[in-house]
Amino acid sequence: MWPIMERYLQTAHTIAQIRWLQLLERRMRSSPKANLGASAQDTLMIEYDTEGFVEVTGGKIWYGIKGKNYKGIPIITLHGGPGAPHNYLESLETLSDDRPIIFYDQLGCGKSERPLDNTLWTVSRFVEELNSLRDCLNIRDVHLMGQSWGSILACEYYLFRPYGIRSLILSGPAMSIPRFERDVRNLLLYLPKEYQNAIANAEATGDYDSVDYEKAVTAFYRRHICRLDKWPACLDDTISGMGKSVYNYMYGPSEFTVTGTLKEYDCTSKLSQIEVPVLLTCGQYDEVTPETAAHYAREMQNSKLVVIYGASHEHHLEKPEEYIQTVRGFVESIEKHAQTARFE
Repeated sequence: MWPIMERYLQTAHTIAQIRWLQLLERRMRSSPKANLGASAQDTLMIEYDTEGFVEVTGGKIWYGIKGKNYKGIPIITLHGGPGAPHNYLESLETLSDDRPIIFYDQLGCGKSERPLDNTLWTVSRFVEELNSLRDCLNIRDVHLMGQSWGSILACEYYLFRPYGIRSLILSGPAMSIPRFERDVRNLLLYLPKEYQNAIANAEATGDYDSVDYEKAVTAFYRRHICRLDKWPACLDDTISGMGKSVYNYMYGPSEFTVTGTLKEYDCTSKLSQIEVPVLLTCGQYDEVTPETAAHYAREMQNSKLVVIYGASHEHHLEKPEEYIQTVRGFVESIEKHAQTARFE
């Protein structure tokens, strides 16, 4: 199904990873397109003002800019995954009515090139990649918006090159993968017993292709990833453009079982070094729990946490108007008060 993965079919565990991604893709493709309302639905087919490619270590990455002629401070969006391309973040295009919004696909997914070299999949190379994009586009002042894995990238980039970063927007932040995995494991305990047993059996046997496991994964995703009855086309497009080798290598076979290079990643101890204002958002039912998001907020010098009620990990899609209003108010406040705004 995915020829790019053939050379990695060397162990049963890798086969299990691929089966899990196939399962997720089937779930996405079986969902009708969502009616998200005008603010989100209109972004499903963005006409970018500018598109192009930037040469980075390992290949070329795609970028698209909406609102390029506006004078507001740009927002660069950093997608999750690793390996989940920008499409599902396109609702942020709504913010391009007064500033440039920059989307890009990290190397290995979406419209960017997909090298077969696993040594490229490191946090430091993704930081370098973002820096290359910023230099190529000649961006000085900027807000960074990172979702899920993108929140790691945003924080690591700030610690690498803080100059010109006006704020960080961290949605569904995953600053500690051990804590993330622990939270997800705890959430599994609230699934019906038959689903818990199906997941445990799949992990014990390596059979991630069973009907029972598919039902269990679907139940978890409907509770904690996206609670919309009908999932939006942009999310479907992200799954179709998924960088599966990147996700497998860095994360693992599923949200429940982390075996990749990020397994021990934890930057919580470095969050106190972030001096700019930080907006953290999560959903009430997010796999990044409100308690965990609050823990990260307390570690930062100048942060604000907003919990989107009735929503989960993709709260920017589930509650688009509330999310956009929150982000817009945050960046406008910072720009109005010249980065000195404090959050209590």
